[in-house]
Amino acid sequence: MKILLIEDEPDLGSTIQKSLSHHQYIVDWAIDGQSGWEYLTIDPTIYALAIVDWMLPKLSGIELCQRLRSHNYTLPILMLTAKDRMEDKITGLDAGADDYLVKPFGMAELLARMRALQRRAPTFKPDRLQLGNMELDYGNNGILVTDKQGSLSQITLTAKEFQLLEYLMQHPNITLTHERIRSRIWSIDSDAASNVVAAQIRLLRKKLSESGCSPTIETIRGFGYRLICN
Repeated sequence: MKILLIEDEPDLGSTIQKSLSHHQYIVDWAIDGQSGWEYLTIDPTIYALAIVDWMLPKLSGIELCQRLRSHNYTLPILMLTAKDRMEDKITGLDAGADDYLVKPFGMAELLARMRALQRRAPTFKPDRLQLGNMELDYGNNGILVTDKQGSLSQITLTAKEFQLLEYLMQHPNITLTHERIRSRIWSIDSDAASNVVAAQIRLLRKKLSESGCSPTIETIRGFGYRLICN
């Protein structure tokens, strides 16, 4: 799941990015409101959530929220701020924020707020995702596979394999381009090699095949990949 973090405080931004990455989120981090807006205009659909600081250079969090909503972007927004007056909270929510978190805060609370937004917007992250004889195991970042006899086995995936399979399972029988996959699964500032998508697909396909999973990953030459589910 990809998150856009817009925070100009280096220490706080780094802490949030590391914490979210530890919990298997992919994070793009912008350090001012204008850069955050430019990230979103590339393709707003790749982000599941934006975490936006109120006091940002170039374009404030409030102004960014207003601009997003005026363009009919429905992206969930979690506002971060040191402003704790009721009037400030109302201003933030009226500008278009979906939730409001006052600094200082703990990472556990931030994650809880994100889960709350998830429950309000089910497309953010489903509780259960199953195709064919396999189901994503969110608790252990792997997959559960049921064989023909009904026996259940657990398959371990790397963080990137899990993120890639989740994205494919969210779009069954739909061809996804290399660029679309790369922009969704890797951060903008990633220095990953140009063939990173193909390499991860090969590893994931091999693991699914060896585990007896019924959905298969098909290569559409010169274009991308799709997860075939009958």
